[in-house]
Amino acid sequence: MIEVKKLTKFYDDTLAVDDLSFEVEPGTILGMVGQNGAGKTTTLRTIAGILPPSNGQVLVAGHDVVTDSISAKKALAYIPDEPRLFDALTVWEHLRFYASAYQVDPWEDTANNLLEQFELIGKKDSTAGELSRGMRQKVAICCGFLFDPRAILFDEPHTGLDPQGIRNMKDSIVERANQGAAVIVSSHLLSLIEGVCTHLIILNKGQSQFCGSIEQLREKHPGLGDDHSLEEVFFRETSDSTLE
Repeated sequence: MIEVKKLTKFYDDTLAVDDLSFEVEPGTILGMVGQNGAGKTTTLRTIAGILPPSNGQVLVAGHDVVTDSISAKKALAYIPDEPRLFDALTVWEHLRFYASAYQVDPWEDTANNLLEQFELIGKKDSTAGELSRGMRQKVAICCGFLFDPRAILFDEPHTGLDPQGIRNMKDSIVERANQGAAVIVSSHLLSLIEGVCTHLIILNKGQSQFCGSIEQLREKHPGLGDDHSLEEVFFRETSDSTLE
């Protein structure tokens, strides 16, 4: 569903992503972790077609994000760490706009269900400029889910959400994966990754230090045992095998 093949991305002379390859199959939730500057957001923005790759190829649902960008973007939702909404539009108008852009018809029942799920039904007629940071994040998620994307990218999706919002968001990610979507979740919150993800990729200086199931990562460090948190396993992995 999502295929990244030898992806390289430069910003002028700065190498942000270095010959990166991985796949995310339908029904898989891949957690993307790494230190600041590891290349996580650059990778997501390149998969989403926002940034052009310097080298390599990215496919979404079989469509090249460069040469067949419209088809690729029709299959993909990208929820960035900072929601980009139109301050003058209401919540409902945002959903209508997305329904029109992605040719979703009918869309009203789905939109209402999403607003109920994310506790926004009472804010239906509020403008985005009137909403809190967490509510704006919820609106962005609702808009991303409206057209039933086959691939979904989340960049720090918990930011600004209250505890109930985080739970609803996590449940929605699992639900979408169970329905066959391929999902990538980038976060520094390893407890979130551990709670929803089936697989993990650890980025270090734009390269993949580990890519596989969380069980495989634990098997690399048998001395820690199954009772240790993903955070402890992560720090063991990154301290034991740092890329040069």
